[in-house]
Amino acid sequence: MSGRLRVLVVDDQPLIRNGLRMALEVEPDLDVVGEAADGLAAVALATELAPDVVLMDIRMPGLDGIEATRRLLGSGPEGPLDHVPRVLVLTTFDLDEYVYQALHAGASGFVLKDIAPEDLAAAIRVVARGDQLLSPSITRRLVEAYVRTPPTRARPLPPEVERLTPREREMVGLVARGLSNAEIAAAAYVGEPTVKTHVARILMKLGLRDRVQVVVYAHEHHLL
Repeated sequence: MSGRLRVLVVDDQPLIRNGLRMALEVEPDLDVVGEAADGLAAVALATELAPDVVLMDIRMPGLDGIEATRRLLGSGPEGPLDHVPRVLVLTTFDLDEYVYQALHAGASGFVLKDIAPEDLAAAIRVVARGDQLLSPSITRRLVEAYVRTPPTRARPLPPEVERLTPREREMVGLVARGLSNAEIAAAAYVGEPTVKTHVARILMKLGLRDRVQVVVYAHEHHLL
């Protein structure tokens, strides 16, 4: 991706919006094109301004960040936007209970609101180029919270899981635990290019878009 990245900041607290704008506007390749205080305004502004990345708060009055993410990414009642942005979720230090739902809605990752400005800028660049931002520490906490709550009844494995090789099933579990490619390579005794190849095949076989969806899929179908 070339040129300046267009960013839409969504948060119901003016001080946080102002702080995010100030932190991002010093970056030579980032351009804050708008601010929204709720989900409805976020969807409207995204339609009008065509941002590359939306920084999305979760808890907001009216339309929350989860439903706004669904609408922005094409699973809401309005259908997909002409220009579909990447959504980077903003959450609190205590790990908002709705983060999992936001990832399920299609968000490309999440960051803490107390993130350092340079790390936030880096996170925006990561999701803008089509990669995902899964902090291993936060992802592991998601996994721990999920496994502490057993499902009410077992769900049968979908048929596409049968197309995975044993090695790919192993890779799914490692991705779902929040490991980086380097960590997966070390755990599986393979090189990072091999890990990338396995992940690409997993995405194709399961019909998933990115690593974030692998995490959600693995949790839902108990592939950990």
